[in-house]
Amino acid sequence: MKLRRSRLSVAQTRRLLEHFVAGTPARTAAELVEVNRNTATHFYHRLRQVIATRLAHAGSAGGRGVVEVHESYLGSAHRAQKGRTPKGNTPVFGMLTRGGKIHTVMVPNTQEDTLLPILRTRINPESLVYTNASHVSDALNRLGVRYREVAPRDRFAPGPAQMNGIENFWNQARRHLRKYNGIPSHHLHLYLKECEWRFNYGSAGQLLKTLEHWLTQEQ
Repeated sequence: MKLRRSRLSVAQTRRLLEHFVAGTPARTAAELVEVNRNTATHFYHRLRQVIATRLAHAGSAGGRGVVEVHESYLGSAHRAQKGRTPKGNTPVFGMLTRGGKIHTVMVPNTQEDTLLPILRTRINPESLVYTNASHVSDALNRLGVRYREVAPRDRFAPGPAQMNGIENFWNQARRHLRKYNGIPSHHLHLYLKECEWRFNYGSAGQLLKTLEHWLTQEQ
């Protein structure tokens, strides 16, 4: 397989794909595959663009059932006041159907009016939603969706009133993003979608097969 208009050989393309799936940073992959650093960086960027495009057409992550809804901030562990963004951090919003997939959105803030249209298009009216944010509860109440507000002490507790699934995703995403020495803000959405893809599409082998299939369709 060879990307259109790419000067990489088939063997180089395959090895860079494997390093991308393994989470190897582009600069390290370039050295191991013996290609120009800028070439590897551009290749990785193209892969993230393909992933983001495919996920955008994947349809709703929400279904009938239990959904965990949670906000987070990339760049710091500090939390903000209700619906506000910590200085220098990027607010992100996630929805996870238990037993299903995560869907993430970068948002300008996490206030009720911002989240309302996202929830309207992504949450099935028959779902039961768990959240730990009162402004999310207010938006769900306006939509007429059943919800349960989870107290901070119960977020990791056994039983239905917990949010282990989506917390697990945020933890995985932060671990992956820490590998990079800063990410340009205008590309952060691509890295977030890469994390979503890694969480949703299974083992390393399955990730590689999925990415190869998508790239073949791009030709």
